[in-house]
Amino acid sequence: MFFRLFVFTSLFFIDLYACKGGYTACIAKVKDSHAIQNNTLQIPLKKKTRVLYTHTKPDAKILKYDPFLSLYLIKDPKPFAYPFDINLRLQVGTAMVTDKSSRKGEFIQNQIGLNTLARYSKPSLIPSLLTNSCCSLEGVVTSHGIIQKEYLKHFTDTKKSQYGDIGIRVKNKRGSVIVTASDPFFKNNPFKTDDRIVVFDGREVKAASSLMRMILFSKRGVQHTVKVKRDNQYLTYTVTTKKRYGGGELSDTFLESQGVFFDKALNLVKIEKKFKGYGIKKGDRLIQINGVKIKNQKELRRYIQKAKDYSSLLFERNNFQFFINIK
Repeated sequence: MFFRLFVFTSLFFIDLYACKGGYTACIAKVKDSHAIQNNTLQIPLKKKTRVLYTHTKPDAKILKYDPFLSLYLIKDPKPFAYPFDINLRLQVGTAMVTDKSSRKGEFIQNQIGLNTLARYSKPSLIPSLLTNSCCSLEGVVTSHGIIQKEYLKHFTDTKKSQYGDIGIRVKNKRGSVIVTASDPFFKNNPFKTDDRIVVFDGREVKAASSLMRMILFSKRGVQHTVKVKRDNQYLTYTVTTKKRYGGGELSDTFLESQGVFFDKALNLVKIEKKFKGYGIKKGDRLIQINGVKIKNQKELRRYIQKAKDYSSLLFERNNFQFFINIK
């Protein structure tokens, strides 16, 4: 009798969260698993863990933290019996799902690295899980956009939460992948703004999203061969993956590798030891670089990459302005 009851119960839950149930079943699964709590995502995964998207440090045993994407992996004190999996199969339609509703749609832009999250065809339900009809994760929906499944998988599967860098930021432009910024602090950086990335490690480059995944998910110290088109000339370079310091929820001005981090208004929010000798403090606001006024991180990144020997930065503190020069 007990065995038959167990089998019946198991079949009930399997049917409840099966593909045939569609997104109604996924709504029930989100609700039953408490995957959305206090307006934060707390999604149960295998191995008795949960992945959280939150800007507040959770009161739990933290196994891993990704400051770039505000993701935490925690030990689940009350594991859900039917955890979510991250979909690695063929995508057959998606929807944003909460514990109350779902909204079907499709990707209109894939995630390009850490700075440009994916975009969806429907108004966002924030926060929500992006799933297929089998309730497998395709991403998580945040106020900044959608963190796609490849980044969730990388976060959960790697021992340390870190990313690789070869000193470039890129975008899609008329079917090509174009360098939008080149890091001047990246040693022996061969790339220039407006270079077209043609081939990466023998693979033709067709999308900025896939190129950035290959770079970000690469381990430090690994060499890569990159073919670029510059004007009417094709050039091939060998570069080595180094540590990525900025992007996503962190500032990304190229100065992060030197030990300084900014908020969106260019106020200093973090200064590491190697930069404290310059006399700057948290709260100081950057207003000018090399004689040019700047208003945001994008402008700072654009002008600082033009520096050759040093950059002159003008800061303001309590209406007092002062310069520092960095190499």
